[in-house]
Amino acid sequence: MPLFRITVKQSKNSNGIRLEKGMSVEVVSNSFSNPVSTNGGQLVVDAFNRIYGVDIKKAGALSMVYLDVQKIE
Repeated sequence: MPLFRITVKQSKNSNGIRLEKGMSVEVVSNSFSNPVSTNGGQLVVDAFNRIYGVDIKKAGALSMVYLDVQKIE
């Protein structure tokens, strides 16, 4: 099961939610494809909520425009 690191590329303030550049989470996925686009990005949403207490989906940042995904070997 691959491990991915998802990092916020740019700061964003939307719907009362503040995301700062550099915020990152690590998620383990059952799929080898991008976790942001797999299953509606739920693994990524849950990880940001668990670690930072923010809902990146509500902030409109669950997108490759705002997130950088790296597969960790």
